[in-house]
Amino acid sequence: MAAFIGLNPVQHLSGTSVRGRSTLSKRGPSALRKLLYLPAVTATTCNPHVRAVYLRLLSRGACKMSALGAAMRKLAHLCFGVIHSGKPYDPTWHPGARNHTPHAPAV
Repeated sequence: MAAFIGLNPVQHLSGTSVRGRSTLSKRGPSALRKLLYLPAVTATTCNPHVRAVYLRLLSRGACKMSALGAAMRKLAHLCFGVIHSGKPYDPTWHPGARNHTPHAPAV
């Protein structure tokens, strides 16, 4: 799905001497990437799943735009998961947990 939107990374390599920076492929509709940019910027501060990806890449030395591209990709996958499952987004969900029940609000 990320490849359809154009959010997959592309490495520029040629033999052993040419190693360019990785960029987004930018294949597919640019309108979707435009729609994901500002929500991804906001999600890097507000969404725990997207923020974890963003901070992990920054700590590994990635530039901010590269980390933001990964945040856009993560946000697209979250949106696809919500649409595919038909369930509302749960920020406390963890991929390793099975039969997760969301926290009930305190009464």
